Amino acid sequence: MLEKEIESKMRELVRKRGGLFYKFVSPGNRGVPDRIVVTPQGVVWFVELKTTTGRLSALQKHHRAELEKRNANVRAISGWDAAKEFIDEVMGNGI
Repeated sequence: MLEKEIESKMRELVRKRGGLFYKFVSPGNRGVPDRIVVTPQGVVWFVELKTTTGRLSALQKHHRAELEKRNANVRAISGWDAAKEFIDEVMGNGI
């Protein structure tokens, strides 16, 4: 499954469960997570979405570590199954 297909399905499920799903662009800051998920409770997650064969670049790993140092919620997700598991984990598995 292509990344854009995973993104589309993930957006739909997050919204069905009452959350917000944003595509994030940070000009001049390559490598930052490119999606933001906000749960109905207001918990914010920075998400880097990949296909099952995709891998984080060194720069993406650096930004992830910087966010984690600041106690931000950040996750790298590979494939639709992992995306669904993430949504179930942070938003509950109803629907």
